[in-house]
Amino acid sequence: MVLNYLWIAFFLIAFAIALFKLIFFQDTEIFAALVTSMFDMAKTGFEISLGLTGVMTLFLGLMKIGENAGIIAVFARLVGPFFNRLFPDLPKNHPVFGSILMNFSATMLGLDNAATPMGLKAMKELQELNPIKDTASNPQIMFLVLNTAGLTIIPISVMVFRAQMGAKDPSDIFLPALITTFLGALTGLIIVAIYQRINLFDRVIFAYLGTISILLGGLIYYFSTITQEQIAVISRVVSNFILFGIFVAFIGLALIKRINVYDAFIEGAKEGFQVAINIIPYLVAILVAIGVFRASGALDMLVSAIAWVFAQLGFNTEFVPALPVAFMKPLSGSGARGLMLDVMKTYGADSFVGRVACTIQGGTETTFYILAVYFGSVGIRKTRYAAACGLLADLAGVIIAILMSYLFFH
Repeated sequence: MVLNYLWIAFFLIAFAIALFKLIFFQDTEIFAALVTSMFDMAKTGFEISLGLTGVMTLFLGLMKIGENAGIIAVFARLVGPFFNRLFPDLPKNHPVFGSILMNFSATMLGLDNAATPMGLKAMKELQELNPIKDTASNPQIMFLVLNTAGLTIIPISVMVFRAQMGAKDPSDIFLPALITTFLGALTGLIIVAIYQRINLFDRVIFAYLGTISILLGGLIYYFSTITQEQIAVISRVVSNFILFGIFVAFIGLALIKRINVYDAFIEGAKEGFQVAINIIPYLVAILVAIGVFRASGALDMLVSAIAWVFAQLGFNTEFVPALPVAFMKPLSGSGARGLMLDVMKTYGADSFVGRVACTIQGGTETTFYILAVYFGSVGIRKTRYAAACGLLADLAGVIIAILMSYLFFH
C-alpha cells in the first residue's frame, strides 16, 4: 500500500511542479524533459532486467548444484537456531535458511552480482511457503528489509571512486561506512521485529547478534591498522576466494554423491531467464516514477527545503550538499553514484561534504530497486509495511552516516 501511494505521489508531484514551471517561469521544455525521462528510464529498466539474465542463469545453476549436493541444507542447519526465531513463521531448519545465508554473505562481501541471484532464489523459496501469493508474508518482509539495509563489510567500489577522484586516503570512509551499514541493518531488524512482535532479547538471537557485533568490532579494529591498498587487496582476494571456493565445494560434494553436476546446473539455470523476464514490469514501473520525480526538479526542491529548515533551527548545514545522494540512494544506485561523484568533483574528494556523500553511498542501499526486483520476481503486489520499514532503515542509515561523518571528519 505504501509503495502504491509513493508511486502515485512521484507522478502527481512531478506534474504539479512541471505545470508551475510552465505557467510562472515559461519553462516550455519541462514536460518534454519529463516525457524523455519516462522513455529513458523505461529503456534502462528493460536493460537492467536483460542484463541480469546471464548472471541469474549462472548463479541459479550453481545454487541448484549446491541444493542437490546438500550443502544448502548444511548452511540452513548452521543458522537454524537464529533464523528459527527471526523467521518464526517458517518451518524449523527449512532449506530456505541456507539460501538466505548465502545471500546475506554475498552482500556482506560486496559481491553484488552474486547477492541478487541468491536473494531472488531465497525469495522464490519463501514464496513457495507463502499462503497468500499476491501478498508479502512476514518472513519475506523481514528478508527484504534486511536486504535493503545492505550490510556490507567493505565498500570497495566507493573507495575506488575516491581514489580516482584524488582522495589522499581513499579508505578513510571505511570505518564510518561500516558503522553506518551495521547500525542501519540493526535498525531495520528492530523495526520489523516490532511489527512482527519478535523478541530480540531472546538469548539465542542476543547471542548471535552479540557474536556478529564482536566480529565486526574486531574487523573494524584490524582494518584501522592497515593501509587502503591492503584493504583493497584483502577485500578482492578474500571475497572472490570465498565465492569461488563455495562453488567448487558445491561441485566437489555433488561429485562425491554421484550427482550429475552438469544436468543439475542446467536445471537451475533454466529458471534464470524466466526470473529476469518477470522482473521487467516491476522495475520499469519504479524507475519511470523515479525518473519523472527527478527530472521535474522535485529532488532539488526537497534538498533546498531541508537546508532551509536546518538553517532556521541553527544547525550546522555543511552536510546539506550531500543530501541528494541520500535521497537518490533508495531510488537508484547508479543515480546516487553519479551524484556522489558530482559532489566530490564540485567540493573535492577530501572535503567534509565529499566524505559525507561517500559515507552515505557506502552505508545505505537501493530500497525501491530491491522492492521492485525481489517482490516483482515472485509476483507480490501487496507489499504491506515492507516499504515503510525499508525507508525507515534508510533514514536511520542516512542520519547515522551524517553523525559518523561529523565524528570522524569535522
